[in-house]
Amino acid sequence: MLSILESLYHGSLFPNEVMISKDPNYRPLNKQITDSLETWKQKLSAGEYEELESLLELYSQVQGLEMTAAFVSGFKAGAAMMIEVLVDA
Repeated sequence: MLSILESLYHGSLFPNEVMISKDPNYRPLNKQITDSLETWKQKLSAGEYEELESLLELYSQVQGLEMTAAFVSGFKAGAAMMIEVLVDA
């Protein structure tokens, strides 16, 4: 089994791809989104629905950028905390 550092080096560590929220509201909210999209698919023309999907894809890209920034910020804060703990030891 590769260490975390080895996994990072080899590009085989993708925490965002295996992350699923354990919040009890997660699955019901996802179900609401799926149901709502199906409703909109029935209401809109094919072209209008494609526009909606394009908008949602853009939103998803922005969310990904925000999640990346949050991860980097949290990782840096954790690393800074470890440095502080080790320096003051």
